[in-house]
Amino acid sequence: MTPNPSESSLEEFHLQVKRPVVSEKPEKIVIVYQNVLIYTAYHIFAIYGLYLTFTSVKWPTIVLGVILWTLSILGTTMGSHRLWSHRAYKATLPLQIFLMICTSIACQLTSYNWVRDHRMHHKYSDTNADPHNAKRGFFFSHFGWLLIKKHSEMKRLGETIYMDDVHSNPVLMFQKKYAIPLMGSLCFVVPVLIPMYFWNETFVNAWNFNILRFILGVHSICSINSFAHLFGSRPYDESIMPVENMGVSLVTLGEGFHNYHHSFPWDYKAGELGNHWLNFSTASIDFFAKIGWAYDLKTASGAVVEARIKRTGDGSYKQKNRIDCGNFKEKNIGL
Repeated sequence: MTPNPSESSLEEFHLQVKRPVVSEKPEKIVIVYQNVLIYTAYHIFAIYGLYLTFTSVKWPTIVLGVILWTLSILGTTMGSHRLWSHRAYKATLPLQIFLMICTSIACQLTSYNWVRDHRMHHKYSDTNADPHNAKRGFFFSHFGWLLIKKHSEMKRLGETIYMDDVHSNPVLMFQKKYAIPLMGSLCFVVPVLIPMYFWNETFVNAWNFNILRFILGVHSICSINSFAHLFGSRPYDESIMPVENMGVSLVTLGEGFHNYHHSFPWDYKAGELGNHWLNFSTASIDFFAKIGWAYDLKTASGAVVEARIKRTGDGSYKQKNRIDCGNFKEKNIGL
């Protein structure tokens, strides 16, 4: 039985458990041709959807697409990432159900699979046990990892990942059990039927534009694995690959502060700056905290952040710019 980590920090628990040695031996790439065909088809539909966007798609369809893209990204950042992977805050049942619906709209694996892979990514970051190991190049870390079989080190070390909290979460297990009807309907059926029924959008327009929305969501999140591990500064820890990339924050609603996030993964803000226009995910958590749906928000104290900058930063940190993120209770953690 896997020991139960403390409520304060899942990452602190991982540090207490000796990490197995990861083999860096390269393996033969085995292409999953089914995935290649499926994603190729998605991209063809998306490209045609982009053309239709400028020629015949109605404005209400575009507005709906923007709303669904935003919900899908928030489901991933607020739910699969900060809430369920890192337990950086707690959420009431209504908020958890809402976020589960949002992750179903995104259709980027179930949250169960997302949490497992992301915990692998943090525990074995940029090694062969990392699902999207950035050391294997930009294309692999961005999208290629979805098209080939997993490295044997991922399979071997997968059992070392703590998942008891996920197994005991009825919302996540419900999504896992009914993944196909939930994600199939919320990502691919309902977004097509709504514009067709309510404002007489054509099927061709509704389908292809929705696939464009879906693919843009996939690439937005994938940019964290690629751009935010390869192009940017390391003001908090120069010894790790993750970087600060403001462009990634724009397309992910706040996930581009990646050097900070890997330095302080328990921080619900996933960035030092907190609630501001580049971190809409944090602003959304703050909103739900104010109405009582999110609570026990964890954050790294200013003193701890400053000490880390001085100890391991690359010298690019220019100015202390910490923003008060609300009047609700936060848990300052100093590790």
